[in-house]
Amino acid sequence: MALDFADRELPGGLILRVRREQDAGALAAAYQRNRGHLAPWDPTRTEDFFTEAGQLAQTRELLALREMDAALPLVIAEGDQIAGGFTLSQLVRGAFQSANVGYWLDRDHVGRGLASAALITLVDAARDDYGLHRLQAATLLANHASQSVLTRAGFERIGVAPNYLNIAGRWQDHVLFQRILHD
Repeated sequence: MALDFADRELPGGLILRVRREQDAGALAAAYQRNRGHLAPWDPTRTEDFFTEAGQLAQTRELLALREMDAALPLVIAEGDQIAGGFTLSQLVRGAFQSANVGYWLDRDHVGRGLASAALITLVDAARDDYGLHRLQAATLLANHASQSVLTRAGFERIGVAPNYLNIAGRWQDHVLFQRILHD
């Protein structure tokens, strides 16, 4: 059963909504436009990732995970353009009721509070609509902007994971954050 998510308006009239197959072209354009901006924070990408076909394949994979109640792929839409993405992934039910949060923002929208507003909206949905108990996120040690977004959304730093993810072509340490959603 797919996780339901109603479109939500963000500051500036942007919309946080579920990713769609029809977004493939706009996603490819956004990733091409932000290639240099995101490269230090992302895994090494194949050239196919930056194409419409590559984004269509990734979107279909994420939507299949959504159907299995294992992920919730969202985009920040500005008309026909994509200004960012947020994903709940590795969603685990049972006694854990937890998910990971990942996100990115178009370079032209950085520094306006948009990421914080979107993350707070997603936190509310995770708690109120999906009954999750805990969200986790990780950032590179030097990604102070993302750490600020997490802190503003009520996440707390819980430690450092050595060699946690392969980012920009090498295994790198990450700061781990969590937010407990219920007392």
